Amino acid sequence: MFMEPSWSNSAILGELGRRLRRERLNRNMTQQGLADNSGLSRSTVAKVEDGDNFSMETLIRMLRTFELVDRLDALLPEPPLSPLQLARLKGKERQRASGNRSRERGK
Repeated sequence: MFMEPSWSNSAILGELGRRLRRERLNRNMTQQGLADNSGLSRSTVAKVEDGDNFSMETLIRMLRTFELVDRLDALLPEPPLSPLQLARLKGKERQRASGNRSRERGK
């Protein structure tokens, strides 16, 4: 199930918690094991899995423990330059090589 833009914040937190619980169980980890490996308390892990509000640091610690930090790029990819930024940069791009002026003048 994919998250829909119309979902409430609590629904998204609940879905994230469900997915993190599934990941933990797929790795055959207890809540205490995840807590120990991520530097969190067991109650924090339980709250996240129950869909309670949690910090980005908590999410990063859990993803790091699962070795899934690289997936954050899929969550928020690097945005491309806007057309306005590209136009501004274009004016600063080199249009021609400077060459060796003293040699070119003598030719």
